Amino acid sequence: MTTCIYRTTSGVVVSRDDEFGFWEVDWDQLFQGDALRSQLNEYNLVSDDRAREAVESELLPPIGSQEVWAAGVTYFSSRLARMEESKTAGGSDFYASVYNADRPELFFKSTAHRVMGHGQSVRIRQDSSWDVPEPELTLALSTDGKIIGYTIGNDMSSRSIEGENPLYLPQAKTYEGAAGLGPCLCVLDTELPASTKISLKIRRTDSIVFEGETELSAMKRKPAELAGYLFRELRFPQGCYLMTGTGIVPGTGFTLESGDQIEITIEGLGRLKQTVA
Repeated sequence: MTTCIYRTTSGVVVSRDDEFGFWEVDWDQLFQGDALRSQLNEYNLVSDDRAREAVESELLPPIGSQEVWAAGVTYFSSRLARMEESKTAGGSDFYASVYNADRPELFFKSTAHRVMGHGQSVRIRQDSSWDVPEPELTLALSTDGKIIGYTIGNDMSSRSIEGENPLYLPQAKTYEGAAGLGPCLCVLDTELPASTKISLKIRRTDSIVFEGETELSAMKRKPAELAGYLFRELRFPQGCYLMTGTGIVPGTGFTLESGDQIEITIEGLGRLKQTVA
């Protein structure tokens, strides 16, 4: 069973079995320790039409004071894409080394105020000429570093800037409106299966200009492994989110344009829709 927790302007909403109700809890409290699942089991959900309406019209990104981090080159297809974009800068071997190394690539992605939610607009940098969304399974990690839930992530990226020099990664990944999360925080009774499908569609003036699909089994590193590395020398008093990398990268002939509609779907978690500003 999946329980969905939404953050809205009217408060925190819980949804289960198509019933919606308000939960009197501060969002950041959800990340304190790894007892969220047991707390939800004790929560007596009384369906409330006002809560359903809040999800439909007052939805906010599912983040409070959490930081957002990300992992790179966790799929073979991502390894190939990074090698291709950086070959003229002489950095292609870096990505092959990261893919084969014991230590994963982890980087800071976003503070909460830069995160865009479902139905909101993400951005491409004005000084970039090659931009793509990156659909990613995103882990919700408690203060103890445990996986307490999942959401859908959109790791907006400037491939032209990162390809110019791998040391420009922070500028390629971290800017206003470069991170998407949503539509909610999903708490599952069991782990997501390896067969879970992730899909990406990009529409431009009502036509699909790109679509792709992968599944979690194609990810080289396990989610718990990535979380463990992140918490080795970092502490998160309010918990955090960790994007786990992408297995879908549009090719060299594609770049996002203003007005494009991005649709990311992960089986069991729902669909994140965003528009490029």
